[in-house]
Amino acid sequence: MSTAVVGAANARLAEVDAEGRTFREESREENKSQDESAGQEENNAEKGGEGPPQPVGFWDHRLKHVRHEAFGKWLLTTAVLMCFILGVLSIYWAVFYHVEKNLSSLVVYIVDFDGQVAPFENTGNAPVVGPALVKLGQQLVASPNPTLGWVSMPPSAFNNDPLQVRKAVFDWDAWAAVIVNPNATAMLYSAVQTGNASYDPMGACQIVYSDSRDDTNYHDFILPILTQYQTQATELVGKTWTRMVLQNASDPTVLRNIQRVPQALSPAIGFSTFNLRPFYPYTAIPSVSIGLIYLIILSFFSFSFYLPIHMKYLKPEGHPPLKFWQLILWRWTATMVAYLFLSLAYSLISLAFGINFSGGNPVTSETQATQISYLNPDAYGRGTFMVYWMLNYWGMIALGLACENVAMIVGQPWTGLWLIFWVITNVSTAFYDIDIEPRFYYWGYAWPLHNGELIAEPFSLSDVVEGSRQILFGLHSRIGLNFGILVAWGAASTVLFPFACYWMRFKNNHGLHEYWA
Repeated sequence: MSTAVVGAANARLAEVDAEGRTFREESREENKSQDESAGQEENNAEKGGEGPPQPVGFWDHRLKHVRHEAFGKWLLTTAVLMCFILGVLSIYWAVFYHVEKNLSSLVVYIVDFDGQVAPFENTGNAPVVGPALVKLGQQLVASPNPTLGWVSMPPSAFNNDPLQVRKAVFDWDAWAAVIVNPNATAMLYSAVQTGNASYDPMGACQIVYSDSRDDTNYHDFILPILTQYQTQATELVGKTWTRMVLQNASDPTVLRNIQRVPQALSPAIGFSTFNLRPFYPYTAIPSVSIGLIYLIILSFFSFSFYLPIHMKYLKPEGHPPLKFWQLILWRWTATMVAYLFLSLAYSLISLAFGINFSGGNPVTSETQATQISYLNPDAYGRGTFMVYWMLNYWGMIALGLACENVAMIVGQPWTGLWLIFWVITNVSTAFYDIDIEPRFYYWGYAWPLHNGELIAEPFSLSDVVEGSRQILFGLHSRIGLNFGILVAWGAASTVLFPFACYWMRFKNNHGLHEYWA
C-alpha cells in the first residue's frame, strides 16, 4: 500500500512539475509577444502608424541631413544660374556696347556731280553746292562726335552716271548715298538770273537708300544722322549762296528775280529722297524679326512632342523592339518630314496676313523706288512662296537638328538653358547688323538665323533673316549663300545625330544623370 501511495505521489509531483514548465513557457511566450507588440507600437508611433509617414516640422532632427543636402544644392544651382545669366545674357546686352565707335562702318557715299558732267562742266560759274556738301562730310568725319562713315567718291567711279550710284546702294556697296546732281549750282544761277519761278530746290540733291535691307539700322542709326546732315547742308549752302547773291543785290534785275524766286535763296537747295525698296507692308516685320524666334522655339519643342512616339519602337509591349540603328534612321526621317509640314504652317501665316507672294509690282528696276501701293516687291513672282517655304524649312533643319542633338547630349534641365543660349546668340547676330557690333560677334556670320534675313556680310538665324528679306523685298540676292550655309548646318547636325542617339541610350542604360538634384 505504501508503495502505491508513493507512486501516486510521484505521479502527482510529475504532473505539477510539467504544469509549471508549461506555465513558465507560456509566460515567456506571452512576455515575448508583449515585447514585440510594444516594439511594433513604438515603431508605428514613430512612423505615424500604418500607411505613409506623417509629415514633420522643417527643423525636425530627422531632416538634418536633408536640409544640408538641399541647402548645398540650392546654393550650387543658384550660382550656376547666376553665372549663366551674367555670361549668356551679356551677349545680347553687349551688342550695342560699341555702337558709337562702329557707326563709321555704315558707309554713306557723297558723290559730287555738280558741274562735272556735260553739259554743265563749262557754265562759267564755279560749283557751289557740291563742294559744300563734300566739305561737310569731311568735317563730320573729323569731328569727335559719333557719325556715319562718310566717303567722298568721284563721279568717275560710277561712269559719271548718278543711276550707277543708286545701283551701288542696291548692291550693298554703301548703306546710303548723297548725290549732288550735275546741274545743282547751274540751276541756282539760272533761277536768280532769269527769275525762273518753277525752280525746285529738291532737284539739287538726292538721298538714296533701301530701308528693307535692315529697317532697324536705318531708322535707329542712319536716317537720324542723314536728316541732321541735310539740315546742316541746307544751312551751309544757304548762307554761302545768299551771301554771293546779295553782293549783286544792287542790280534791279537781280532784286526782281529774287522776289519772283524766293526759294532760290531759302532754302536754295533740298534733297529728293529715293527709298529703293521700302519696308512695307508692316505685317512683314514678324517674318524677318521676332517671328523667327518662334521658328527656333518650335524646332526646339518638337523634340519633346515626338520623342515618346519614337520610343514606342523600343518598348517590347506585345512586340519585339526595333533595331536601334533603324530607330535612328526612322527618327531622322520622321523629323525631316515633320519640319517640312511645320515650316509650311509657319510660312502660311505670312501669306494669310497679306504679304505679297505673287509679284505684280510694276517697278522692277534696281535703280528705281518701288511703289508701296503694290505691297512688297517679292523676288520670284509666283514662285516666291515656294522659295520662302524652302528657306524656312532649311532654317528649321539648321536650328532644330542642333536642338535635338543638344537635348540628347545634355539632357534635362540643361536643354532649357540651351534654348536661351541658342535664341540669344542667333538674335544678337541676326536682328542687328554685325558691322556695328564689337568684333567678338563676327562668329555670327556663320550662325543659321543670320543667313535667313539679310544683313551685310557673308555668313550667319541671320541666314534665315537675310534670305527672308531678299525674297520678300527683292533685295540684292545672296540666296545661294544663305541656302548653302543652312544646308551645311543641317549636314553637320545630321552627322552628329546618330552619336547623340547612342549617347542618350548609353546614359539611360547606365543610369547617368547630368544634373545633381
